[in-house]
Amino acid sequence: MTVPTVQPHFVLFPFMAQGHMIPMMDIARLLAQRGVIITILTTHLNANRFKKVLDRAIERGLKIQVVHLYFPSLEAGLPEGCENCDMLPSMEFGVKFLDATRRLQPQVEEMLQEMKPSPNCLISDMCFPWTTNVAHKFNMPRIVFHGMCCFSLLCLHNLRNWEVLEKIESDTEYFQVPGLFDKIELNKAQLVNILRATDENMKEIMDQMKKAEDEAYGIVVNSFEDLEKEYVEGLMNAKKKKIWTIGPVSLCNKEKQDKAERGNKASIDEHHCLNWLDSWEQNAVLFVCLGSLSRLSTSQMVELGLGLESSKRPFIWVVRHMSDEFKNWLVEEDFEERVKGQGLLIRGWAPQVLILSHPSIGAFLTHCGWNSSLEGITAGVAMITWPMFAEQFCNERLIVNVLATGVKAGMENPVMFGEEEKLGTQVSKDDIKKVIEEVMGEEMEVHAI
Repeated sequence: MTVPTVQPHFVLFPFMAQGHMIPMMDIARLLAQRGVIITILTTHLNANRFKKVLDRAIERGLKIQVVHLYFPSLEAGLPEGCENCDMLPSMEFGVKFLDATRRLQPQVEEMLQEMKPSPNCLISDMCFPWTTNVAHKFNMPRIVFHGMCCFSLLCLHNLRNWEVLEKIESDTEYFQVPGLFDKIELNKAQLVNILRATDENMKEIMDQMKKAEDEAYGIVVNSFEDLEKEYVEGLMNAKKKKIWTIGPVSLCNKEKQDKAERGNKASIDEHHCLNWLDSWEQNAVLFVCLGSLSRLSTSQMVELGLGLESSKRPFIWVVRHMSDEFKNWLVEEDFEERVKGQGLLIRGWAPQVLILSHPSIGAFLTHCGWNSSLEGITAGVAMITWPMFAEQFCNERLIVNVLATGVKAGMENPVMFGEEEKLGTQVSKDDIKKVIEEVMGEEMEVHAI
């Protein structure tokens, strides 16, 4: 007699930031395609951003359900309705946001108790250290999701273990990261916001994250071995833990509609965007997108716009955050009319995977968030690197120094959102024009995977 196969049931719990949620939604569909029952825990607002993509997956027969959590924004001292990091007024509210997520534990436990069939595994974001205890309570393994690549994770691991930053006084002096397979140099300023806690509350949270990861069953990473094989193995040896590389997860988006609506509803009609791209030759267009949380000063935005214009190269520029001063500059300088035959401005959310996969895209100016970096690598386009914060300066070194698929724009100092006006202009219009010509003029040899 044949014993019926029991379907495994995985609970996925993504952190409420686009850079964390987007790959987790892809992972949900990848697992469901392989016969796993999936339950996604998130808030109503965040669920709505992915509703169309998930609804299509469910219509295709994938066993995915979304369970809504009440997000205690007011109770944690956040603005009402603030349920995603891109809604925070500034990074100063980061600790309060993490406190709000910690308050979700009773709801999560109640929902896990009621789930049928009982879940076999919890995949939760690194930012939820308390979920290790939840997994233990329900006698199931917790797998930590990291929104970083193995290269950057190993960089940060070694810097912590060697206590490198504690031995360096200068914020701007470059030093070599120990224990890597390549010569990688960074400075203290580029790392302090991810390795050093800004206050005691943040230090406690970071310590909890490390302890919870040490106790977890394993780690899942949106990367692939052929990209960074030595660093995958190096991270396994350093962490002494199971690590699964399951990327690039963006490749699960086969249909045009899934690519167009991945992450959020696009702020531009996809057909208009594609028709515009169709009007250009292969590898002619520069795509400029600096991420969901990255913001530039008004003066830097102006320099970027002027640099794009003076390059004479066709471009798509995604502008998610605009100060009133920059809006006024666009109008007063008639910028969009001036570049009408050269550039396309997208205000808000852009269908990034759809754009990058178009044959007319020749280069990508990126903030080096890992999702964007991997999507650029996957599409086989050369990159101009413009890191801002978190591990983005590490990702830049992977792209420029290890993979040799990109060129630095010249950002040397981190820019935390909410503090962008303090730094003003870091990269001039002339330097922007120069690096665009360096990348697109020589047509760097980059291949799609």
